[in-house]
Amino acid sequence: MTDAIALSMTNVTRRFGATVAVRDLSLDVRRGEMFGLIGPDGAGKTTTIRLLCGLLAADAGEVRVLGRDPVREHVAITKSVGYFSQRFSLYGDLSIDENIAFFAEIHGLRRYDARRTRLLDMMQLTPFRGRLAERLSGGMKQKLALACTLVHEPELILLDEPTTGVDPVSRREFWKLLSEFLAQGVTIVMTTPYLDEAERCSRVGLLHEGRLLALDAPENLRARYPGQVVEVIAAPQARAVAILTAFDGAEVHEFGERLHVRLARADQDAPEQLRAALEQAGVQVAAARGVSPSLEDVFINQVLNA
Repeated sequence: MTDAIALSMTNVTRRFGATVAVRDLSLDVRRGEMFGLIGPDGAGKTTTIRLLCGLLAADAGEVRVLGRDPVREHVAITKSVGYFSQRFSLYGDLSIDENIAFFAEIHGLRRYDARRTRLLDMMQLTPFRGRLAERLSGGMKQKLALACTLVHEPELILLDEPTTGVDPVSRREFWKLLSEFLAQGVTIVMTTPYLDEAERCSRVGLLHEGRLLALDAPENLRARYPGQVVEVIAAPQARAVAILTAFDGAEVHEFGERLHVRLARADQDAPEQLRAALEQAGVQVAAARGVSPSLEDVFINQVLNA
């Protein structure tokens, strides 16, 4: 393992009874990188993070985190790794200050006041530092949990769906904080079901049923999309979906008032052909235009062709 690599997994498999949660998974993450693991529930994201934390042992393959075996050398890596789980446990009857102090002392820190103050300032929690954790909003709890994760100044942080259930404004603030820590050289590995969040990562891995379908920068994954995506806004929408689905090789997905029509082959005339077919059937078309495929388009295509 070179100094440029923060962690690696080589042909890793993890089973729970007859269920294979992670199947022959290989990947690496560079130091100073923000890396995203994306996929639906049951894809193997949380199991992968727990393998990296040393909370689970692999049934096969090799895991290395900062050059160490996270299971056999678990105590050593906890000094350099911060872990934010889906159910990060704050203590509701302790204040913001007391929660951070508790996690600092777990990591053996004795002089953490300055670090705690910097974290509270960054997260805009200083005015509330005496408030009990149980009285915080969802977004404030997430920020406090992140502060507890970072108080021992880890080189690497592992985040398991950190913004799930948080309102859009808090999600934005949380991502701003992650960007600031990334700028400080911290390596970030996160799982997320939100594909718009994954677009912010330097590289992403697409997981499905424990298998890695693709791994690259988001822009490279989109550039390799094999077909074409046409965005259609039409009414009545249900009638438009029925007509568009009848096209050979077309898949239609609804995003509010917009329809994404995924076509197996690229054709510059496709938007006008779709418009003509809809209008001929009496559907009013407000827009029909080719658009860049999203990561969701890429992921669905990968799953269908896996």
